[in-house]
Amino acid sequence: MYLDHAKISATHSETEPDRLERLYRVYGYAIAMADMDGNAECITKLAKIHDHKGTLMVIWHVAPTEKEKNYFLNAWKSKVGDESTQVEHALMLQDTASPAAASS
Repeated sequence: MYLDHAKISATHSETEPDRLERLYRVYGYAIAMADMDGNAECITKLAKIHDHKGTLMVIWHVAPTEKEKNYFLNAWKSKVGDESTQVEHALMLQDTASPAAASS
């Protein structure tokens, strides 16, 4: 069983807990589509998904393919998602400082 799942968060999730529930459904939908394609690496490339006021923000450790972006677009525009095409993708920032530079 894969245990290093993406972080899931939503703006106003404290007062609107259904936002998180929707994201868990979208995450499952998208990863199921990846599994159906035989894409076992998609889940490992994903860092975080976040609902920011109706826009799905998908943050990746590794740049996604167009097909991987479409998994989340299809999930978000479905009945289990927001029924919109408001999806943005970004790469997680990496610390590019060398260990020597970080210790000085």
